[in-house]
Amino acid sequence: MIIVGELINASRKKIKEAIENADADYIKDIAIQQDKAGASYVDVNAGVFVGEEPEKLVWLVETVQSVVEKPLALDSPDPKAIEAAMKVHKGTPMLNSISMEKDRWEKLSPVIANTDIKVVALCMSDAGMPTTAADRIAIAEKLVEGLSGINIPRDNIYIDPLVQPVGTDYTFGIEFLKAVSGIKEKFEGVHIMCGLSNISFGLPERKFLNRIFMGQAILNGLDGAIIDPLDGPMMGTIAGAVALVGKDKGCRGYLKAFRAGLVKA
Repeated sequence: MIIVGELINASRKKIKEAIENADADYIKDIAIQQDKAGASYVDVNAGVFVGEEPEKLVWLVETVQSVVEKPLALDSPDPKAIEAAMKVHKGTPMLNSISMEKDRWEKLSPVIANTDIKVVALCMSDAGMPTTAADRIAIAEKLVEGLSGINIPRDNIYIDPLVQPVGTDYTFGIEFLKAVSGIKEKFEGVHIMCGLSNISFGLPERKFLNRIFMGQAILNGLDGAIIDPLDGPMMGTIAGAVALVGKDKGCRGYLKAFRAGLVKA
Protein backbone atom coordinates (compact mmCIF):
# COMPACT_ATOMS: atom_id res chain seq x y z
CA MET A 1 0.00 0.00 0.00
CA ILE A 2 1.43 3.37 -1.06
CA ILE A 3 0.93 5.99 1.65
CA VAL A 4 1.34 9.67 0.77
CA GLY A 5 1.73 11.76 3.94
CA GLU A 6 -0.46 14.85 3.52
CA LEU A 7 0.60 17.06 6.44
CA ILE A 8 3.08 19.48 4.83
CA ASN A 9 0.45 21.57 3.09
CA ALA A 10 0.54 25.36 3.17
CA SER A 11 -3.25 25.49 3.53
CA ARG A 12 -2.63 24.38 7.13
CA LYS A 13 -2.00 27.46 9.31
CA LYS A 14 1.12 26.21 11.11
CA ILE A 15 2.70 24.94 7.90
CA LYS A 16 2.04 28.25 6.17
CA GLU A 17 3.65 30.13 9.05
CA ALA A 18 6.66 27.79 9.03
CA ILE A 19 7.19 28.40 5.32
CA GLU A 20 6.79 32.16 5.71
CA ASN A 21 9.33 32.21 8.53
CA ALA A 22 11.67 29.69 6.88
CA ASP A 23 11.27 27.55 10.00
CA ALA A 24 13.09 24.52 8.62
CA ASP A 25 13.15 22.69 11.95
CA TYR A 26 9.34 22.61 12.16
CA ILE A 27 9.00 21.29 8.60
CA LYS A 28 11.74 18.73 9.18
CA ASP A 29 10.02 17.46 12.32
CA ILE A 30 6.69 16.93 10.51
CA ALA A 31 8.51 15.18 7.66
CA ILE A 32 10.41 12.85 10.01
CA GLN A 33 7.23 11.97 11.91
CA GLN A 34 5.46 10.98 8.71
CA ASP A 35 8.46 9.02 7.49
CA LYS A 36 8.68 7.05 10.74
CA ALA A 37 4.91 6.45 10.70
CA GLY A 38 5.18 4.64 7.38
CA ALA A 39 4.69 7.22 4.63
CA SER A 40 5.97 6.03 1.24
CA TYR A 41 5.97 9.62 -0.06
CA VAL A 42 5.86 12.94 1.77
CA ASP A 43 3.56 15.44 0.07
CA VAL A 44 4.78 19.04 -0.15
CA ASN A 45 2.44 21.89 -1.05
CA ALA A 46 3.11 25.66 -1.16
CA GLY A 47 0.03 26.57 -3.15
CA VAL A 48 -1.13 29.53 -1.05
CA PHE A 49 1.96 31.52 -1.97
CA VAL A 50 0.73 33.00 -5.22
CA GLY A 51 3.62 34.40 -7.23
CA GLU A 52 6.17 32.75 -4.95
CA GLU A 53 5.15 29.12 -5.24
CA PRO A 54 8.15 27.86 -7.28
CA GLU A 55 10.64 29.25 -4.75
CA LYS A 56 8.63 28.05 -1.75
CA LEU A 57 8.15 24.57 -3.19
CA VAL A 58 11.87 24.26 -3.94
CA TRP A 59 12.60 25.27 -0.32
CA LEU A 60 10.20 22.59 0.94
CA VAL A 61 11.75 19.91 -1.25
CA GLU A 62 15.28 20.74 -0.14
CA THR A 63 14.27 21.06 3.51
CA VAL A 64 12.37 17.76 3.67
CA GLN A 65 14.94 15.79 1.68
CA SER A 66 17.70 16.98 3.98
CA VAL A 67 16.24 14.68 6.67
CA VAL A 68 14.07 12.15 4.83
CA GLU A 69 15.29 9.72 2.19
CA LYS A 70 11.79 8.94 0.88
CA PRO A 71 10.67 10.53 -2.40
CA LEU A 72 8.22 13.43 -2.32
CA ALA A 73 4.84 14.12 -3.88
CA LEU A 74 5.02 17.54 -5.55
CA ASP A 75 1.58 18.98 -4.91
CA SER A 76 0.86 21.80 -7.34
CA PRO A 77 -1.02 22.58 -10.58
CA ASP A 78 1.61 25.23 -11.42
CA PRO A 79 3.99 23.95 -14.14
CA LYS A 80 6.71 26.42 -13.13
CA ALA A 81 6.60 25.18 -9.53
CA ILE A 82 6.66 21.53 -10.62
CA GLU A 83 9.50 22.09 -13.06
CA ALA A 84 11.58 23.91 -10.44
CA ALA A 85 10.90 21.26 -7.79
CA MET A 86 11.77 18.40 -10.14
CA LYS A 87 15.19 19.96 -10.78
CA VAL A 88 16.19 19.81 -7.11
CA HIS A 89 14.36 16.63 -6.09
CA LYS A 90 16.56 13.63 -5.29
CA GLY A 91 15.27 10.41 -6.82
CA THR A 92 11.91 9.89 -8.53
CA PRO A 93 9.12 12.21 -7.33
CA MET A 94 5.38 11.95 -7.66
CA LEU A 95 3.21 14.64 -9.27
CA ASN A 96 0.06 15.43 -7.32
CA SER A 97 -1.72 15.95 -9.68
CA ILE A 98 -2.86 16.16 -13.31
CA SER A 99 -6.37 15.82 -14.77
CA MET A 100 -8.18 15.90 -18.11
CA GLU A 101 -9.18 19.52 -17.57
CA LYS A 102 -7.84 21.19 -20.73
CA ASP A 103 -5.90 24.00 -19.05
CA ARG A 104 -4.31 21.75 -16.44
CA TRP A 105 -3.41 19.04 -18.94
CA GLU A 106 -1.87 21.45 -21.46
CA LYS A 107 0.25 23.14 -18.81
CA LEU A 108 1.51 20.08 -16.95
CA SER A 109 1.83 17.34 -19.57
CA PRO A 110 4.85 18.93 -21.34
CA VAL A 111 6.67 19.21 -17.99
CA ILE A 112 6.31 15.51 -17.15
CA ALA A 113 6.53 14.04 -20.67
CA ASN A 114 9.29 11.45 -21.18
CA THR A 115 10.26 11.43 -17.49
CA ASP A 116 10.14 8.65 -14.90
CA ILE A 117 7.88 10.66 -12.57
CA LYS A 118 4.95 8.97 -10.81
CA VAL A 119 1.66 10.70 -11.61
CA VAL A 120 -1.56 11.05 -9.61
CA ALA A 121 -4.22 11.51 -12.29
CA LEU A 122 -7.60 12.87 -11.20
CA CYS A 123 -10.80 11.66 -12.86
CA MET A 124 -11.81 15.24 -13.59
CA SER A 125 -12.54 16.88 -16.92
CA ASP A 126 -13.98 20.15 -18.14
CA ALA A 127 -17.40 18.51 -17.85
CA GLY A 128 -16.99 18.63 -14.07
CA MET A 129 -16.87 16.10 -11.25
CA PRO A 130 -18.04 12.62 -12.32
CA THR A 131 -20.77 11.05 -10.20
CA THR A 132 -21.01 7.51 -11.60
CA ALA A 133 -18.52 4.69 -11.96
CA ALA A 134 -19.01 4.73 -15.73
CA ASP A 135 -18.13 8.42 -15.95
CA ARG A 136 -15.00 7.89 -13.86
CA ILE A 137 -13.87 4.93 -15.96
CA ALA A 138 -14.38 6.93 -19.18
CA ILE A 139 -12.16 9.75 -17.89
CA ALA A 140 -9.62 7.23 -16.58
CA GLU A 141 -9.37 5.80 -20.10
CA LYS A 142 -8.52 9.24 -21.49
CA LEU A 143 -5.96 9.76 -18.73
CA VAL A 144 -4.25 6.44 -19.34
CA GLU A 145 -4.18 7.05 -23.10
CA GLY A 146 -2.90 10.60 -22.66
CA LEU A 147 -0.19 9.71 -20.16
CA SER A 148 0.88 6.69 -22.22
CA GLY A 149 1.11 9.04 -25.20
CA ILE A 150 3.73 11.16 -23.42
CA ASN A 151 5.67 8.05 -22.40
CA ILE A 152 4.52 7.66 -18.80
CA PRO A 153 4.46 3.87 -18.15
CA ARG A 154 1.34 2.36 -16.62
CA ASP A 155 3.17 1.40 -13.46
CA ASN A 156 3.78 5.12 -12.85
CA ILE A 157 0.11 6.08 -13.23
CA TYR A 158 -2.04 6.48 -10.09
CA ILE A 159 -5.67 7.12 -11.03
CA ASP A 160 -7.71 9.02 -8.43
CA PRO A 161 -11.43 8.32 -9.04
CA LEU A 162 -12.33 11.20 -6.69
CA VAL A 163 -14.36 10.55 -3.55
CA GLN A 164 -17.54 12.54 -2.97
CA PRO A 165 -19.56 12.79 0.28
CA VAL A 166 -22.09 10.05 0.85
CA GLY A 167 -24.05 12.52 2.99
CA THR A 168 -24.82 14.47 -0.18
CA ASP A 169 -25.87 11.46 -2.26
CA TYR A 170 -26.15 7.97 -0.85
CA THR A 171 -24.86 6.45 -4.12
CA PHE A 172 -21.52 8.26 -4.08
CA GLY A 173 -19.75 5.64 -1.96
CA ILE A 174 -20.77 2.61 -4.01
CA GLU A 175 -20.13 4.40 -7.32
CA PHE A 176 -16.59 5.21 -6.19
CA LEU A 177 -15.96 1.60 -5.16
CA LYS A 178 -17.32 0.33 -8.51
CA ALA A 179 -14.98 2.75 -10.26
CA VAL A 180 -11.97 1.47 -8.31
CA SER A 181 -12.64 -2.15 -9.27
CA GLY A 182 -13.60 -1.21 -12.84
CA ILE A 183 -10.45 0.84 -13.46
CA LYS A 184 -8.27 -1.86 -11.90
CA GLU A 185 -9.83 -4.52 -14.14
CA LYS A 186 -9.73 -2.50 -17.36
CA PHE A 187 -6.26 -0.97 -17.15
CA GLU A 188 -3.74 -3.62 -16.16
CA GLY A 189 -0.71 -2.25 -14.34
CA VAL A 190 -2.34 1.05 -13.38
CA HIS A 191 -2.57 1.98 -9.69
CA ILE A 192 -5.51 3.51 -7.82
CA MET A 193 -4.80 6.38 -5.41
CA CYS A 194 -7.13 8.68 -3.49
CA GLY A 195 -7.66 10.94 -0.54
CA LEU A 196 -10.85 9.48 0.90
CA SER A 197 -11.78 11.65 3.88
CA ASN A 198 -14.34 13.53 1.77
CA ILE A 199 -16.60 10.46 1.92
CA SER A 200 -17.72 11.39 5.45
CA PHE A 201 -18.07 15.16 4.99
CA GLY A 202 -20.97 16.57 7.01
CA LEU A 203 -21.51 13.39 9.05
CA PRO A 204 -20.67 12.62 12.70
CA GLU A 205 -17.71 10.42 13.70
CA ARG A 206 -15.97 11.01 10.40
CA LYS A 207 -12.84 9.03 11.25
CA PHE A 208 -14.97 5.97 11.99
CA LEU A 209 -16.58 6.14 8.54
CA ASN A 210 -13.25 6.86 6.85
CA ARG A 211 -11.69 3.72 8.31
CA ILE A 212 -14.59 1.53 7.17
CA PHE A 213 -14.47 3.03 3.69
CA MET A 214 -10.71 2.52 3.49
CA GLY A 215 -11.15 -1.21 4.12
CA GLN A 216 -13.84 -1.41 1.43
CA ALA A 217 -11.70 0.51 -1.06
CA ILE A 218 -8.69 -1.76 -0.47
CA LEU A 219 -10.92 -4.80 -1.05
CA ASN A 220 -11.93 -3.29 -4.41
CA GLY A 221 -8.35 -2.64 -5.51
CA LEU A 222 -7.17 0.63 -3.96
CA ASP A 223 -3.40 0.48 -3.58
CA GLY A 224 -2.55 4.04 -2.56
CA ALA A 225 -3.93 6.70 -0.25
CA ILE A 226 -3.18 10.33 0.54
CA ILE A 227 -3.72 10.47 4.29
CA ASP A 228 -2.35 11.54 7.66
CA PRO A 229 0.08 8.70 8.49
CA LEU A 230 0.10 9.84 12.13
CA ASP A 231 -3.52 8.63 12.39
CA GLY A 232 -2.74 5.35 14.14
CA PRO A 233 -6.20 3.75 13.90
CA MET A 234 -6.30 4.46 10.14
CA MET A 235 -2.83 2.98 9.63
CA GLY A 236 -3.92 -0.06 11.64
CA THR A 237 -7.05 -0.41 9.50
CA ILE A 238 -4.93 -0.29 6.34
CA ALA A 239 -2.58 -2.97 7.67
CA GLY A 240 -5.50 -5.22 8.58
CA ALA A 241 -7.30 -4.72 5.27
CA VAL A 242 -4.16 -5.36 3.22
CA ALA A 243 -3.58 -8.60 5.15
CA LEU A 244 -7.19 -9.77 4.73
CA VAL A 245 -7.19 -9.31 0.94
CA GLY A 246 -4.06 -11.44 0.57
CA LYS A 247 -1.52 -8.71 -0.14
CA ASP A 248 0.61 -9.16 2.98
CA LYS A 249 2.65 -12.35 2.79
CA GLY A 250 3.00 -13.91 6.20
CA CYS A 251 0.92 -11.01 7.57
CA ARG A 252 4.22 -9.28 8.25
CA GLY A 253 2.83 -5.79 7.75
CA TYR A 254 -0.10 -6.51 10.07
CA LEU A 255 2.19 -7.92 12.76
CA LYS A 256 4.47 -4.92 12.45
CA ALA A 257 1.47 -2.61 12.88
CA PHE A 258 0.37 -4.66 15.91
CA ARG A 259 3.77 -4.38 17.54
CA ALA A 260 3.69 -0.62 16.91
CA GLY A 261 0.41 -0.38 18.83
CA LEU A 262 -1.68 0.50 15.76
CA VAL A 263 -3.98 -2.52 15.97
CA LYS A 264 -6.45 -2.47 18.83
CA ALA A 265 -9.76 -4.26 19.42
